[in-house]
Amino acid sequence: MKRYFIELAYKGTHYFGWQRQPGKISVQQSLEESMGTILGAELEITGCGRTDTGVHAKQYFAHFDYEGEFPAEFLRRLNKFLPKDIAVFRIFEVQLDVHARFNAYQRSYEYHLSFRKDPFVEHLAYFYPYTQQPDPVLMQAAAELLLQYQEFAPFCKSNHDAKTMICNLTRSEWVFYPEEQRAVFHITSNRFLRGMVRLIVGMCLGVGTGQISMEEVKAAMEEQSRLRKATSAPPEGLYLGGILYKTGDEN
Repeated sequence: MKRYFIELAYKGTHYFGWQRQPGKISVQQSLEESMGTILGAELEITGCGRTDTGVHAKQYFAHFDYEGEFPAEFLRRLNKFLPKDIAVFRIFEVQLDVHARFNAYQRSYEYHLSFRKDPFVEHLAYFYPYTQQPDPVLMQAAAELLLQYQEFAPFCKSNHDAKTMICNLTRSEWVFYPEEQRAVFHITSNRFLRGMVRLIVGMCLGVGTGQISMEEVKAAMEEQSRLRKATSAPPEGLYLGGILYKTGDEN
C-alpha cells in the first residue's frame, strides 16, 4: 500500500463544501467517484480541511492510499472525467505517515470584495451593494489589530468542535485596488477556526462603515467574547489560497 497526495483546485459555487454530506454534492464525493471509476477501486480521500458551501480553493491538498498501478495518462483522463469546476494538478507519492490535514503547518486564505457590480465575477467575489462605502484605513487598522492576539473565540462559529481558540496569525491585511473598485483580504495562520475568516471580514466591514468601533473589537478580543454585531461575510468571496507542509513535498 502506498500513500499519495493530490493537489487540486475547485470553484465551490455548486458544492456543499469539501466534505461528503448525505444527499448533498461535495468536492470529496465528486473526486472519490471519478477516481474510483477510472481505477476500478473504492477510494477514501482525506482532505486538508473543510470548506463551507460556496467557498473556493485555489490550492487544496488531499491524500489517499492505493496499492495498484495508475493507468497511462491517468491525470489527463481524470481531469476529463471530473466536472469542469474541479481541476487536479498533480498526484505524487509521500510517506505513509504524512497526513494532508495534520502535517500542514500554514494555511492562507483570501477574501475577494468588489465594490462594482461585475457579471463576469459572479460567485467569485462578494459584490458590496450598499451606498455607504467602508473606509479602507479603518478596515486595514481592524485587520492589523488581530496580529496582536493569539486567541480568537469572537471569530468562531458556535457549532464548532475546536479544543482551543489559539491561532498563530502571521498575516492579516487588506490590499485595495481603487481603479478596479475591489479589495482582497489576505490572512495566514497555522490553523483557523470554523467560520473564522468570514467573521473577520464581516468585522472589518463593520469597522469600516462605523457600525463597530475599534474599541469594541479590542474589548471582544481581550474578553474573548462575541461582538455585538457579529456578521459573517458571504461565502462566494472566500478562497483557500495555499498550504505549506512540514515534509516539503508540496513544493
